[in-house]
Amino acid sequence: MIFVIFYHVVYAFWGYVKNYLKTVNSDWFNQRITGVILCIAAAFSVLFIRVFYLQVIEGETYRRLSENNSIRLQSVDAPRGLIFDTNRSMLVDNRPSFDLGIIIKDAKPLDETVRKLARYLDTPADEITAKITSTKGVPSFKPIFVKRDIGRNAMAAVEVHKFDLPGVTITIRPVRHYINSMHASHLIGYLGEINADELSSSEYTGCRGGDYIGRFGVEKSYENILRGQRGGRQVEVDVRGQVVRVLKTVDAQPGKNLFLTINAGLQKLAESLLVDKVGAVVAMDPNSGHILAMVSNPTFDQNAFVSGLSHDQWNELLSNPDHPMTNKVLQGEYPPASTYKIVTAIAGLEEGLVDENTIFNCPGYYAFGNRVFRCWRRGGHGKVDMYRAITESCDVYFYQVGEAVGVNKLAEYARAFGLGSRTKIRLDNEARGLIPTSEWKRKRFGEPWQRGETLSIAIGQGFNLVTPLQMVNLVAAIANGGTLYRPLIVKAVETADGGLVQDGAPYIAGRLNISEKTLAIVRKGLWGVVNGDRGTARGSRLKEIEMSGKTGTAQVVGRKEGEDRGKKKDDEEVEHHFKDHAWFVAYAPSKDPEIAVAVIVEHGEHGSSTAAPIAKAVIQFYLENKEGEFLAGQVGNPDPGSGELLSLTEGRITNVQ
Repeated sequence: MIFVIFYHVVYAFWGYVKNYLKTVNSDWFNQRITGVILCIAAAFSVLFIRVFYLQVIEGETYRRLSENNSIRLQSVDAPRGLIFDTNRSMLVDNRPSFDLGIIIKDAKPLDETVRKLARYLDTPADEITAKITSTKGVPSFKPIFVKRDIGRNAMAAVEVHKFDLPGVTITIRPVRHYINSMHASHLIGYLGEINADELSSSEYTGCRGGDYIGRFGVEKSYENILRGQRGGRQVEVDVRGQVVRVLKTVDAQPGKNLFLTINAGLQKLAESLLVDKVGAVVAMDPNSGHILAMVSNPTFDQNAFVSGLSHDQWNELLSNPDHPMTNKVLQGEYPPASTYKIVTAIAGLEEGLVDENTIFNCPGYYAFGNRVFRCWRRGGHGKVDMYRAITESCDVYFYQVGEAVGVNKLAEYARAFGLGSRTKIRLDNEARGLIPTSEWKRKRFGEPWQRGETLSIAIGQGFNLVTPLQMVNLVAAIANGGTLYRPLIVKAVETADGGLVQDGAPYIAGRLNISEKTLAIVRKGLWGVVNGDRGTARGSRLKEIEMSGKTGTAQVVGRKEGEDRGKKKDDEEVEHHFKDHAWFVAYAPSKDPEIAVAVIVEHGEHGSSTAAPIAKAVIQFYLENKEGEFLAGQVGNPDPGSGELLSLTEGRITNVQ
């Protein structure tokens, strides 16, 4: 038909041209007209040949494409940023996950496709059907994911039978892989599937249903840094939904990499020291605020959240009385016990109520009104000055110092160290602790403050509550001469190709308004705790490294009146949950400190025998095994994600009164 039409058109045109040429008597004109006619004829010939090829030779192919093939857009997930320790040892990476989905539009007949798929996956068909029917709002041309992370064997089975499974797709998606399971779990955190409320919020723009976002720890706090930018591809698919060819691709942009401040070797050691205990260990560089290790025990397996916890597994974690889902370093609130005597000593010295030569007699108790406040040493310490009071942790000495200072003034000094307020570390749900005042009690209980309560406060008991993070910050400030740093957990942020985005420069949160003389007296006492002949932590003395510290034994609320520490009146063992908590805070070397540590062991009874050996091992390992750390760029240094420059030259140095 096309050929016939083409022939008649050319024949008619040629007849017209011949009649016209008869009227023109010019050889030149005839030559030019003949050339034009030949060119037109050639063009028509090429067009005819092309049309003939498309409609006759390839006609069936293009007819099938027009009827069955279609163009679709496919989303490409962005790889999440990697996480490293301070020495560039990888802690978290991504692995491929094979997610199986069904496109309803292509999966016809659906029942038969589901039945076959169930056989290949060894999964009940009604389970797959339930997943499909429970998913609402997904367009028919987009996949409904019925099973994620199916494994290579299941993937191979589906691929072999793909022509029998119309509409069944396998999508490769990068998922989180925590290289050392249960390592730094509370610090690093884990991911969870985004919910409907989060999808509708402005915080998670660019996310879609089925995406995984940070739920805990660094993964959550640095979500906007770690999450990359989704890519996509335009593909042509056949009637079965199988990709025929890729038309266009927009590459996904990977998230940025985080380099934490923690030392992986030190972290693992600290974790091993707490493996059979409940408590926390936190180590800090006192000259920068960088967190060197952060351990909370019991812990949890982050990789278990990747594949998805069952309802029973989640409830088991939540109902565990030891609270594995709580980061005890910054969420655990404990009476500081004798570690608080550092504050009481500084308050007494700074207020001029005592000096290093002030002596109190300790007969083993202190009579106050009609009550008797006992010292931990029943036989007493005898005549005690400030050095011995700190070194031997004499309760009677600090009862009297605290009485002289008063609860409100004690609170001022405690708050100057950051106690009773959040450190502003960039992790969620940090606890404030509690530093009581007379006004606080009146508002809280509607009762006046009792002077006897000040005595309990002075030795870290009573209403006092602190976190291990606050205590390591306190002892670090003593170690460095009075500077309070904001605890930092990220040392640098880099692009996937290694470009520096941000560095974690030290952030000075405040300076202690106390004299060098007072600091020297207190530091001497802390040195004696470990190195003195009568120091409460002399058993944890290091041979070649001088360490300074303070022990503490925190009484547990609920102990019966009259029960001694570790024993009941009838010498029966106290139930475990009634035993005291064990504290130890320390720094080393005593001169030019490089590391500060806080340790709490729940129901560990004695700081000297339980907590101090842990701190000793942590300090020794760190000072003997320091690796050459990489240096982040020395440029502008915003706290990642905050938009704030943290340069020390920008007037952010604040005196804390």
